[in-house]
Amino acid sequence: MTLLDYADLRERGVKYSKCQLWRLWNAGKFPKPVKLSAVRNAWRADEIDAWIDQRIAERDQVTA
Repeated sequence: MTLLDYADLRERGVKYSKCQLWRLWNAGKFPKPVKLSAVRNAWRADEIDAWIDQRIAERDQVTA
């Protein structure tokens, strides 16, 4: 299993601010982070990839 930090998310194209990520997470619209320490969080790469794939599928559904 691969974990992604905030910089890794940005490299994958998820360029939300940290505040926006927390808003999405609290609303149940973004994968929950893994708490690495009191100040460090990471996200599972497979969950982020699935979230991105879902966004693409939703886009394609609207245009179909």
